[in-house]
Amino acid sequence: MQKSTQALLAGGAGAALTWFALRRTHLDLRGKSVLITGGSRGLGLLMAREFSNQGARLTLVARDEAELDRAQYDLLTRNRQAPAIVIGDVADERTARRSVEAALDAHGRLDILVNNAGIIQTGPLQTMSRHDFAQAMDVHFWGMYHMIMAAQPHLRHSGKGRIVNITSIGGKLAVPHLLPYAASKFAAVGLSDGLRAELAAEDISVTTVVPGLMRTGSPVNARFKGRHKQEYFWFTVSDSLPITSINAQRAARQIIAACRRGQPQLVIGWQAQALILAQALAPGLVARMTKLAARLLPDAPESGGKREYSGWESQSKLAPSGLTALSDQAALQNNEIR
Repeated sequence: MQKSTQALLAGGAGAALTWFALRRTHLDLRGKSVLITGGSRGLGLLMAREFSNQGARLTLVARDEAELDRAQYDLLTRNRQAPAIVIGDVADERTARRSVEAALDAHGRLDILVNNAGIIQTGPLQTMSRHDFAQAMDVHFWGMYHMIMAAQPHLRHSGKGRIVNITSIGGKLAVPHLLPYAASKFAAVGLSDGLRAELAAEDISVTTVVPGLMRTGSPVNARFKGRHKQEYFWFTVSDSLPITSINAQRAARQIIAACRRGQPQLVIGWQAQALILAQALAPGLVARMTKLAARLLPDAPESGGKREYSGWESQSKLAPSGLTALSDQAALQNNEIR
């Protein structure tokens, strides 16, 4: 009898968990108000398209007015509702308040916040300054924090609110020549994971998204130091090859699906999944691999090298080329081209 009772209790608990999971899965995005930072290009624009396809109403935040105008036109040409747009830098706390107010004014509510804004600084440690680290933290950590604190009261009132934080494999495993980026993404992962527990009682789900390299076309807008043309080459090739990167449109669909489910964490790409597993099971081996990678990457110039160049300024005969074709094509498709 005791075993039967235990079996019944276990079965009941399993059924309850299954019901809860299914209930989460069926969040209908039609009419939901979604605020996306960094929404004018790259992954942000891809997510905006997917949310719009499912009937959501959008508010897009970005620093560049021309990019936002093009993103708005992009969505209109796809027979979607024009998004509200906010011009501002998420590193500025005032942008968070204005963005939430814009979403409420345009749509009367706020249901989902997607923290996607980011910057990428590439180069050896010797070329990076304290300002580079502070700037990465301002965008990836403090920008996320400001947006969440401004949005939280309204997400709580909406019921079943969602927060989606786009972090990076760089927030699980530090990669050479991307130290400001990695350090700030580690902080973002910690904030996102901690908030999940804190906000659960308010029926706000927090999803930490950990993508590997995605073919968004972003290298042209990244920042490079040191031997910047060589840095741009390795970064763009890595971002382009199918063996090292993943299709960004598919990644956007996975993110929206995880958002609908209220999924705690989403690691995108077998490459990222393999690296996280290797770090957990064989950290010594991973340390030797990253040490080797650092030796293969361009060294710092003997003098100078601290000047920052955009991806546009770092192009060469090798990039763009056939090796970077997929990334270059993504740049055209995802509003990365100025």
